[in-house]
Amino acid sequence: MHQANPQGMIANAPRAIMVATLVAGTLDILSAFVFAGIAGMAPVQVLRFVASGPFGDAPTATAGWALVGLAVHYAIMACMVAAYILIAPRITILMRHPIAAGIAYGVLLWIIMYWIVRPLRFPEMPLPSTAYGIANALFSHCILVGIPIALTARRYATRAGAPASVTA
Repeated sequence: MHQANPQGMIANAPRAIMVATLVAGTLDILSAFVFAGIAGMAPVQVLRFVASGPFGDAPTATAGWALVGLAVHYAIMACMVAAYILIAPRITILMRHPIAAGIAYGVLLWIIMYWIVRPLRFPEMPLPSTAYGIANALFSHCILVGIPIALTARRYATRAGAPASVTA
């Protein structure tokens, strides 16, 4: 059975953060493109919306602002990943049960993004209220973000200096 290392550390944390950010960030933005596309919105519009978080009304639906939006997206994801990667090894149950921990982390991220960050930044934007909207957001946050982050943390966790096995 996997044991978190006694120091509660991740071997090569910067690499673990990079890997989890690329995996979770890519899955999440692709999900956003698909679900927005179903609603008739183009990827550049999704990325403009992301860029508008820190840049207000300045972003336009152009390739340049789309790249800024993509950079903002990955920067936010890197923060989410770093928080988990740096804290999870100190909480044994998170390392022992990465699937359940990833789902729980996804729910936490959903609560933070949809019930704190979005209302503060976009007070006029309604919160998700339909089963479809809530399920869509939870799917992305739990399955495409939380689980990959937790599995990456587990993969890079060490036990007596050896890489951890990847089992659920």
